[in-house]
Amino acid sequence: MKLPKTRLNVALLLSALIVLSNCGRRAPEPERPAARDLDCMARAMYFESNRSSRDGMVAVGTVVMNRVASEDFPATVCGVVSQKNQFAPGVMSRRMTDRGLPLALEAATSVLRGERHPHITRARFFHAASYVANFNNIHYVATAGGNAFYEKRPPALVTQRRPLAQVEGVTLRKRRGGS
Repeated sequence: MKLPKTRLNVALLLSALIVLSNCGRRAPEPERPAARDLDCMARAMYFESNRSSRDGMVAVGTVVMNRVASEDFPATVCGVVSQKNQFAPGVMSRRMTDRGLPLALEAATSVLRGERHPHITRARFFHAASYVANFNNIHYVATAGGNAFYEKRPPALVTQRRPLAQVEGVTLRKRRGGS
């Protein structure tokens, strides 16, 4: 079918305007985390890894997100963090007041946008690195921020029975040169 010349010119002009209207636009910003999720995630990081490191905070956040993705735990960040006897006492009610709060908020935002600690993989549990756990189903995957992170496995599949040496400087921010 042949279009009249004026219609063809109008169609071409409109197409060009649409293409040009998108020039110079920035890529969309990553989605901003919901305020409640950000508060709950920052609380878990702050009270479990405060005064430690960004790596430790991101590792805690990775465990929270692994739990959210698991059918064995609540399906929301706040549901996971507020579970009884799972995180530091008072995690949902104590005040966050010191200089560790900005780091916790930055790390929480980053984890909620998709960053994960590269060594945590599927781990959904952790305890203080100084604690000695006498269970035969604990497979340790990382130690960061003063916590030892682990997976629960059938005893025959456990190959790392002791916490690993602490490693720092592996999270996204550090790998990009501290920006």
